[in-house]
Amino acid sequence: MRVPPLPSFSDLTFDLTVAARSLADRVADVANPTLRLGVTGLSRSGKTVFITALVHALRRQARLPVFRAAAQGRITRASLAPQPDDAVPRFAFEDHLAALTGDDRHWPASTSRIAELRLEIAFESAAGWRSGSRMLTLDIVDYPGEWLLDLALLDKPFADWCRETLTACRSPHRAGVSAAFLEALAGIDPKGPADETAARVLADRFRESLVAARQEPLSFSALPPGRFLMPGDLQGSPALTFAPVDLDGSAIPSGSFAAMMERRYESYREHVVRPFFRDHFARLDRQIVLVDALAALNAGPAAVADLQAALEAVLSAFRTGRNSILSSLFRPRIDRVLFAATKADHLHHTSHDRLEAVLELLVERARARAAGLGARVDTVALASVRATREVRLNEGRQALDAIVGTPLAGEVIAGETFDGRAEAAVFPGELPDDPAAALNGTAAGVRFVRFRPPKVALASDGLPGPLPHIRLDRALEFLAGDRLA
Repeated sequence: MRVPPLPSFSDLTFDLTVAARSLADRVADVANPTLRLGVTGLSRSGKTVFITALVHALRRQARLPVFRAAAQGRITRASLAPQPDDAVPRFAFEDHLAALTGDDRHWPASTSRIAELRLEIAFESAAGWRSGSRMLTLDIVDYPGEWLLDLALLDKPFADWCRETLTACRSPHRAGVSAAFLEALAGIDPKGPADETAARVLADRFRESLVAARQEPLSFSALPPGRFLMPGDLQGSPALTFAPVDLDGSAIPSGSFAAMMERRYESYREHVVRPFFRDHFARLDRQIVLVDALAALNAGPAAVADLQAALEAVLSAFRTGRNSILSSLFRPRIDRVLFAATKADHLHHTSHDRLEAVLELLVERARARAAGLGARVDTVALASVRATREVRLNEGRQALDAIVGTPLAGEVIAGETFDGRAEAAVFPGELPDDPAAALNGTAAGVRFVRFRPPKVALASDGLPGPLPHIRLDRALEFLAGDRLA
């Protein structure tokens, strides 16, 4: 029988640090009830818009019928407060809201690094002996989904990562965008001497292949290492100057090119991935993962399969670091995970439940593989900000369900290119009743058009009124409803 290796000293130190931080957070939570909500998204899924819409809805006391604390009128105030972590950039809520609601309304730019925002929610509790005025502090932690996928690397040796990554790069669907990288790799002798110039060239070609694989029409999602796509403050650093190489299974010679790549891979895990887990991810209580399922459906079965693999890696990440000596002393922090298919407003409401069913099928395999997660997992189809409205139009004797909005400048509909100012009615089609048909590409495609944010009227105080949404209240109820009971 194979005996599992004992944890290394660095692993024990890491676990002790995580446990100590967890215990300190829980002690502080007794005096000041706090919910740390992680918000992440895969490939342009709209996490910046989600956070902005969520905070604005709570501050403006928007109509949120499924979110019971709001629907029952028990939320008396929601206000921004200084965030607790001075070393973490603040989420630029005011700038993003101005982008969505200004005269030249546009979607805010995506953030490429971690950010944080604190919201204090005063509410009236109706929960028995706890009834009365109470306060919940909501700390929102915004981080790129690419960083979340990196957590799987903590348990993945260099040789395994090389094999898996090169297999993906050489697959029929990615071979084209990986051609320059594979050509550069062919000129490398992994057992030859380390060469910094060759390393930079190879790393650049590798990064370019990942960026190209993420773009349309491929729209792939599972593309670690995440900092190659979202480098943050590591742009140009040696920590990002490595790439997978072909290994033959024998020992890697000291001083070789492969040894240099392995050392930098290990450095990336130790100095980039572990600190993110320790300082941020391991401290979360709830998590929402935003998914642009429509982009994957548009790109075809290969992109859908890749998205499934990415979602498996996401759920696996929530177990990372749990199986340590200290795991029996501290329960997993994250007890609820919500997967949200965004941009539901790109479809007529008759397809919203079908989009949710597609997402449910996408995460089904991931749920089965995460049996030890110990957290509630749910799915929802939503639009954080609804950019369209619905109409029913007659075309001859046929009545068609359409959506109306202002297409982004450059969008083309029936040969007409839009300028970003004129409205248009679009017949997006509908998703099939069987979600498997949507995933395998046998169903007719659905037409997706990108729209500008909607016009929002100013309230009596001169500030933007509530933003229209689809099922934002349902997401809030799942993520925070029990803490506002």
